[in-house]
Amino acid sequence: MVKKISAIVFFLCVLPLYSVLAQSDVYPSKVITIVVPFAAGGPTDAVARVLTRPLGAALKGQIIVENVTGAGGSVAAARVAKSPPDGHTLFLHHIGHSTAVSLYRKLPYDPIRDFEPVGLVGDIPMTLIAKKDFPARDLKELIAYVKANRAKINLAHAGIGSASHLCGMLFQSAIDTDLTTVPYGGTGPAMLALMGGQVDIMCDQTVNTTPQIKAGTVNVYGVTTKARVPAISHVPPMHEAGLPDFEVAVWNGIYTPRGTPKPIIDKLARALQEALRDPALRQRFSELGMEAVPESKVTPEALRVQLKSEIDKWGPIIKRSGVFAD
Repeated sequence: MVKKISAIVFFLCVLPLYSVLAQSDVYPSKVITIVVPFAAGGPTDAVARVLTRPLGAALKGQIIVENVTGAGGSVAAARVAKSPPDGHTLFLHHIGHSTAVSLYRKLPYDPIRDFEPVGLVGDIPMTLIAKKDFPARDLKELIAYVKANRAKINLAHAGIGSASHLCGMLFQSAIDTDLTTVPYGGTGPAMLALMGGQVDIMCDQTVNTTPQIKAGTVNVYGVTTKARVPAISHVPPMHEAGLPDFEVAVWNGIYTPRGTPKPIIDKLARALQEALRDPALRQRFSELGMEAVPESKVTPEALRVQLKSEIDKWGPIIKRSGVFAD
């Protein structure tokens, strides 16, 4: 009788484990959705769409991209946080996932508690650009002109919490000059406004700016990383061009809702590692001015550490800026 009871207890204990393992064996069992918190055509959207084919091949499943805009990515994050934790809803977000906790007074989710990290994807430099007829020829001239004409200069960004907004805040802080900022509903509209002459300057990711820089439709003053970007190798780093301490790169990571079984997360991480080794993906990333992260960073733990570190880094910067959103 005791042996029978022990066997039943053992069965009840291991049943959940078998269930989880079986779940991971059949995963994915339906279409996987990558939720992007910004408009179609923007940098984060471009990263997601380059990633879908090799990641889908690695998982032997179909992947689609869904753009859920609003509140600097917070609307999409809140939706993903409430999604079933079965690995079929993924969240691709950039540095903004770490800054939202400081930018927004009331978040309907917790960036750490409500998500399971899968892995980092890529690092994207940023570029400081201006409309084509802007009078400054290089960064030193730009800084001097902006300081002398601050009341007439405006700076575009893709909304509070966007990478362009954060980079713009750093630029204003670096030159100790407050400018009129003009938010748009995404990077695409902001770029169109810049090219159309409605706004003067913008700091944005190379994924969005590289095509325009190559086409000569905007003026460019520097990249925000210490090394030059191969796709636009003629553009100097900001520290060489006149702002020695100005450095920022946009990192992207993939998350799932909290409670996603570990075997599924591990399977996703392995698939992401395989996808980022794909030569066509790496070539496309290079053309867009970005770089896939080393495989050692394509892990849940690496993304967890990165997210916590960036939350700690940006909190004081945002607090000093006095920029908050409801």
